[in-house]
Amino acid sequence: MTASTFAIAAAALGVSFLLTLGIRRAARGLGLIDIPNERSSHAVPTPTGGGLAIVVSATAALGLLAAVGLVPARLFLVLGPGGAAVAAVGFIDDRKTLSARIRLFIHFAAAAWAVAWIGPVDLFGTAGEASGLQWLNYAVSTVGIAWFLNMFNFMDGIDAIAASEAVFLCVGTSLLALYSAGVSYIAASVVVIGATSAGFLMWNWPPAKIFMGDVGSGYVGFALAVLGLASGAHSGSALCACLILAGVFVVDATFTLLRRFVRGERVTEPHRTHAFQLLAQRVGHRKATMTVALVNLVWLLPCALASVLMPENALWITLLAYGPLLVGAFALGAGRPQVLPVTQPSAGVVIQFRFARTSERSVFASTQEHGVTERKVHDVG
Repeated sequence: MTASTFAIAAAALGVSFLLTLGIRRAARGLGLIDIPNERSSHAVPTPTGGGLAIVVSATAALGLLAAVGLVPARLFLVLGPGGAAVAAVGFIDDRKTLSARIRLFIHFAAAAWAVAWIGPVDLFGTAGEASGLQWLNYAVSTVGIAWFLNMFNFMDGIDAIAASEAVFLCVGTSLLALYSAGVSYIAASVVVIGATSAGFLMWNWPPAKIFMGDVGSGYVGFALAVLGLASGAHSGSALCACLILAGVFVVDATFTLLRRFVRGERVTEPHRTHAFQLLAQRVGHRKATMTVALVNLVWLLPCALASVLMPENALWITLLAYGPLLVGAFALGAGRPQVLPVTQPSAGVVIQFRFARTSERSVFASTQEHGVTERKVHDVG
C-alpha cells in the first residue's frame, strides 16, 4: 500500500466522524429515532442511521482510489452502484419498515451485479466448465453475498459490535492480503472501509450515542462480501481466510437462524436469541463486544494466518476455527425459544396520579445528557 492510500483513509476517517455527528444531530428531523420495544436491547430512544456516514465517506474514498489507479474501476463499479442500492433500501427501512421481499430483491440484485463484474468463486475448477456447472458457481456466489450482508445486519444488535467487527475484518484482511501478490487493491479498499467504520465507532462505543442502522450494516456487509469474493478469485485459501476472520458472525448468525428454522419459528420475526445478545444480557454490551474482539484477535486471526500459510489445509483450518465457536453458541443457548417477561395485572386497587406530560423531545434530550443507551435487535435473524 502507498502513502496515498493511508492519506485517503485518514481523511475518510475524519469525514465519517464528522458526518456521524451531523446525522446524530439531524436524526429527529430525518425520522431516524429508534424507539425501544419489548424485544429491543436498548432502553431509551436513540438516533439511528449513523451508518450513512460510512456509506458516503467510503464511497468517496473508494472513488478517489479508483481515480488514482489504486483500485480497479470494475471494483468501484460494483461497490458504488451496488453498495448505494443496498444502503438506500436500508435507509428507507430505518425510517419505516420495508417488507422482507423488497429488501431481499435489492440484496440479490446487488449481489448478482457484483458477481457479473467480478466473477464467481470457482468451486469446480476447469471441471466445472467442462461439465456445465459454471452456473452453480454464479448461484453460490450470488447467494453467498446476499447471505453475508444480511448476516452482518442480523449481528448489528448491541453497541459497537458491528462497527468493531468491521474494523477487525478490514485490518485482518488487509494484513493477509499483503501476503498474496496482486491483491494490493483489496488491502487498499478494506483499509478505507475500516477507517470509515472506525470514525463511526467513536460515536457507537458503549454507551452508544447513535446506532449504525440497516443503511450501514447492509452496506458494510455487502462491501466485505464483495472484497472476500475478489480475494477468492486469487486463491481459495484467501476466501477461507476471510471466512475465518468473520467466524464469530458467520457461526452465530447461521447457527441461530438454522436452530429457529428447524423449530418452526418465523425467522423474520424479531428476537434476542443470538449468542452475542445472550452474552450481553449477562455481562453488558461493553464486555460482550470486547469478548468478541478478544476471540477475533486471539483465535481467529492466527487461524486465518495459518490458512494463508498452509493453503493446502485451508478448508480443514476453517472447520477447526469454527469448532469452538459452535460450542460457545450452543453453550450460550443461541436460537433457543425466547421467554419474554409477562406483566401480570395487579389484583389490588390501583390509584392513578396524573403527572405533567413530558414531551418526546425532553425525553430524548435527557437520554442524550445521561448517555444511557442500549442496542436494538433487528427484524430478522
